Amino acid sequence: MKEIIIIHNPRCSKSREALQIIESRGYQARIIDYLHGELSKEFLKEVINKLRVHPKAVLRIKEEEFKDLNIDLENEAEVIDAILKCPKLLERPIIIKDERAVIGRPPENVLTLF
Repeated sequence: MKEIIIIHNPRCSKSREALQIIESRGYQARIIDYLHGELSKEFLKEVINKLRVHPKAVLRIKEEEFKDLNIDLENEAEVIDAILKCPKLLERPIIIKDERAVIGRPPENVLTLF
Protein backbone atom coordinates (compact mmCIF):
# COMPACT_ATOMS: atom_id res chain seq x y z
CA MET A 1 0.00 0.00 0.00
CA LYS A 2 1.25 3.46 -0.87
CA GLU A 3 2.10 5.82 1.93
CA ILE A 4 -0.06 8.80 2.80
CA ILE A 5 1.46 11.59 4.84
CA ILE A 6 -0.51 14.23 6.69
CA ILE A 7 0.95 17.42 8.08
CA HIS A 8 -1.35 17.45 11.04
CA ASN A 9 -2.43 19.50 14.01
CA PRO A 10 -4.52 17.30 16.35
CA ARG A 11 -6.11 20.42 17.85
CA CYS A 12 -7.50 21.49 14.45
CA SER A 13 -10.94 20.12 13.58
CA LYS A 14 -10.25 20.27 9.83
CA SER A 15 -7.06 18.31 10.32
CA ARG A 16 -8.84 15.69 12.43
CA GLU A 17 -11.59 15.39 9.81
CA ALA A 18 -9.07 14.91 7.00
CA LEU A 19 -7.30 12.21 9.01
CA GLN A 20 -10.62 10.48 9.61
CA ILE A 21 -11.34 10.47 5.86
CA ILE A 22 -7.93 8.93 5.18
CA GLU A 23 -8.49 6.23 7.78
CA SER A 24 -12.02 5.53 6.52
CA ARG A 25 -10.44 4.68 3.16
CA GLY A 26 -8.32 2.01 4.84
CA TYR A 27 -5.07 3.96 4.97
CA GLN A 28 -2.86 4.52 7.98
CA ALA A 29 -1.30 7.95 7.56
CA ARG A 30 2.18 8.88 8.63
CA ILE A 31 1.64 11.98 10.75
CA ILE A 32 4.05 14.89 10.56
CA ASP A 33 3.93 16.95 13.76
CA TYR A 34 4.93 20.21 12.13
CA LEU A 35 4.45 22.25 15.29
CA HIS A 36 7.20 20.34 17.08
CA GLY A 37 10.06 20.46 14.63
CA GLU A 38 9.27 17.72 12.13
CA LEU A 39 9.57 20.03 9.11
CA SER A 40 12.78 20.54 7.21
CA LYS A 41 13.36 23.12 4.53
CA GLU A 42 13.85 20.38 1.92
CA PHE A 43 10.64 18.57 2.89
CA LEU A 44 8.62 21.80 2.93
CA LYS A 45 9.89 22.72 -0.54
CA GLU A 46 8.98 19.24 -1.78
CA VAL A 47 5.46 19.54 -0.36
CA ILE A 48 4.93 22.97 -1.91
CA ASN A 49 6.15 21.59 -5.24
CA LYS A 50 3.66 18.69 -5.00
CA LEU A 51 0.89 21.17 -4.20
CA ARG A 52 1.87 23.10 -7.34
CA VAL A 53 1.42 26.44 -5.60
CA HIS A 54 3.51 29.43 -4.62
CA PRO A 55 4.67 29.12 -0.98
CA LYS A 56 2.43 32.05 0.02
CA ALA A 57 -0.58 29.77 -0.68
CA VAL A 58 0.30 27.67 2.38
CA LEU A 59 0.76 30.63 4.68
CA ARG A 60 -1.84 31.51 7.32
CA ILE A 61 -1.76 35.28 6.97
CA LYS A 62 -4.48 35.91 9.56
CA GLU A 63 -2.28 34.65 12.39
CA GLU A 64 -0.95 37.32 14.74
CA GLU A 65 2.60 36.00 14.29
CA PHE A 66 2.39 36.71 10.56
CA LYS A 67 1.69 40.39 11.15
CA ASP A 68 4.89 40.67 13.18
CA LEU A 69 7.15 39.18 10.49
CA ASN A 70 6.96 41.81 7.73
CA ILE A 71 7.94 39.41 4.92
CA ASP A 72 7.74 39.79 1.18
CA LEU A 73 5.01 37.33 0.13
CA GLU A 74 6.43 37.11 -3.39
CA ASN A 75 9.83 35.99 -2.10
CA GLU A 76 9.63 32.19 -1.92
CA ALA A 77 12.69 31.85 0.31
CA GLU A 78 11.36 34.40 2.82
CA VAL A 79 8.00 32.66 3.00
CA ILE A 80 9.56 29.23 3.54
CA ASP A 81 11.93 30.61 6.18
CA ALA A 82 9.00 32.28 7.95
CA ILE A 83 7.09 28.98 8.09
CA LEU A 84 10.12 27.17 9.46
CA LYS A 85 10.68 29.91 12.03
CA CYS A 86 7.01 29.90 13.06
CA PRO A 87 5.36 26.61 12.02
CA LYS A 88 1.98 27.84 13.26
CA LEU A 89 1.86 29.87 10.03
CA LEU A 90 1.62 26.73 7.88
CA GLU A 91 -1.84 26.02 6.51
CA ARG A 92 -3.07 22.63 7.62
CA PRO A 93 -3.73 19.90 7.09
CA ILE A 94 -1.65 19.08 4.05
CA ILE A 95 -2.02 15.55 2.73
CA ILE A 96 0.63 13.97 0.48
CA LYS A 97 0.20 10.82 -1.58
CA ASP A 98 2.82 9.83 -4.11
CA GLU A 99 3.66 12.89 -6.22
CA ARG A 100 0.51 14.85 -5.34
CA ALA A 101 -0.58 16.88 -2.35
CA VAL A 102 -3.66 18.84 -1.29
CA ILE A 103 -4.55 21.27 1.44
CA GLY A 104 -7.35 19.70 3.46
CA ARG A 105 -9.55 22.78 3.62
CA PRO A 106 -12.21 21.64 3.29
CA PRO A 107 -11.26 18.18 4.54
CA GLU A 108 -13.01 16.58 1.55
CA ASN A 109 -10.16 17.84 -0.65
CA VAL A 110 -8.28 14.72 0.47
CA LEU A 111 -10.68 12.64 -1.65
CA THR A 112 -9.01 13.94 -4.82
CA LEU A 113 -5.95 11.86 -3.91
CA PHE A 114 -7.86 8.56 -4.11
